[in-house]
Amino acid sequence: MPVERRNVEPGTDVLIRKVDSHLAAVRVGLHGPELELAERLARCLRELVVTTAQASAADRGQVRAAVHYFVLRRESRGRLLSVRSLAAAERVVDRVARQLGRADLLAESPRHDLVASRESVRPGGAVSR
Repeated sequence: MPVERRNVEPGTDVLIRKVDSHLAAVRVGLHGPELELAERLARCLRELVVTTAQASAADRGQVRAAVHYFVLRRESRGRLLSVRSLAAAERVVDRVARQLGRADLLAESPRHDLVASRESVRPGGAVSR
């Protein structure tokens, strides 16, 4: 099977591989909405990695941190390690996407959009901004 070579900067392929391998690992244990969220986060992170390849070191660092936050999610429920949920990773990834001006890449689920739209409408039909 031929492998497609993309024009990527050094380091970006490592981050993309980390995202892809983590997603492959969590696919075993996740189902339904959690799996969909993990896949949306992975898509968003891949795009952020590629689009910031030529960006400033600060922007690349933010994306690298978001990738590591997603990949190094702690699964232990023991007393010593806290559990980092996919929702927490979603908040981190969305914050980085907003800071980089890529609101089109937000990983937020349609459920969040519905809640946000309900919260922005005041009683009587007035919209808060």
